[in-house]
Amino acid sequence: MNCLNGTISDVSSQNHLSIVTIDVMGIPMRAIVLDSPKTADYLHEGSKVSVLFKETEVILALPGMRHISLQNKLVCTVTHIDKGKLLGKVVMNFKGTSITSIVTARAVEQLALEPGIEILALIKTNEVMLSP
Repeated sequence: MNCLNGTISDVSSQNHLSIVTIDVMGIPMRAIVLDSPKTADYLHEGSKVSVLFKETEVILALPGMRHISLQNKLVCTVTHIDKGKLLGKVVMNFKGTSITSIVTARAVEQLALEPGIEILALIKTNEVMLSP
């Protein structure tokens, strides 16, 4: 499980659903939460939270991609790759914090991934969990 620390900078709610914006080292990340500030006391600006997401939910893309609906885009540097016959484990550095993605071995080849290159780590808002 990937874990980044951040501070809630905005909460937009409707009924019992919220889109929460978290400042993670100067980068906004967003999560869809099945709660609201009325039902979860940590959902307010200034709250410190952990941003959690599975390795299998990190999509990789080469820099330069402009138009995509994914809201969470982290510019990273590939630090290590363990490539097997079917899957590849890609370890990246995001501002001093390690993030891991599990992708197909074919994707590792198609993106020509190797240590030192810059990569975008993309995470869907509904795949991000928050922990106060």
